Amino acid sequence: MRVVANGLGIEIDDQGRPDGEPLLLIMGLGMQLTGWPEEMVQLLVSRGFRVVRMDNRDTGLSQGFDHLGVPRMMPVMLRHALHLPVPAPYGIADMAADALGVLDALGIARAHVCGASMGGMIAQHLAARHPGRVKSLTLMMTTSGARRLPQPKLKVQRALLSRPDGSDPAAVVAHLQRLLTLIGSPAYPADPERLRQRLQATVQRAWRPAGTARQIVAVVADGDRSPLLPLIQAPTRVIHGEADPLVRPEAGHDLVARMPGAVPDFIPGMGHDLPLQLLPRFAEGIAENAHRA
Repeated sequence: MRVVANGLGIEIDDQGRPDGEPLLLIMGLGMQLTGWPEEMVQLLVSRGFRVVRMDNRDTGLSQGFDHLGVPRMMPVMLRHALHLPVPAPYGIADMAADALGVLDALGIARAHVCGASMGGMIAQHLAARHPGRVKSLTLMMTTSGARRLPQPKLKVQRALLSRPDGSDPAAVVAHLQRLLTLIGSPAYPADPERLRQRLQATVQRAWRPAGTARQIVAVVADGDRSPLLPLIQAPTRVIHGEADPLVRPEAGHDLVARMPGAVPDFIPGMGHDLPLQLLPRFAEGIAENAHRA
């Protein structure tokens, strides 16, 4: 279902009882709303939530920004390394405004919010800038963006900037499977065939690499969100994998240190994904955090 949010067409999925506790799930870089596994959605619905997933702008079936062109990544990374301002087609704050617009479109005054990876960055902006709209906040495998934090492992950086061997769907699926396996959980490896089937469905739904490139620039340009964190009033839970090679575990510890009262959940052997085996733990953690509101 598409709604108009922040003046844009944003694709959403809305499940659960209309009078359930509203929970907005915000996915990460280049990931569609289907990046939140249906099994996790059902676990949350069974706990009384009305679960709303959204395709971020430039992703999935939501409105794109192809008219802004494809950014050149080398100058972007150079300016970032030199601590120079990075011009971006849009910002993480704009994406947070999209998320707020989704709540407005659905008539939801206040919601629990869970963001993963870049979605956690969006959620930080949403909770800090609109504290009255966020009942509880769950931050999964995300970061404040503080410059002193370690960067992704070099092989992961290279993989993120790499391209498929071809433009046909099979090549794209193989490329994504290599990337997700690289950043995935060593203690909870995904079944290769199940992962391949999920990625086939994902690519069939939408494949928008130019949008992902623009989102990368938005993340880089957003910089350090540490000054926003004291503005967050919602009860917060930080879920992070101790084996995350993309957003390193230090980033999760940094968030906990900067947010008094935040409840940490650091998971040994978890990387930068949502393993099937851990979905009940995630759902229970979100529910426990919601009960603190």
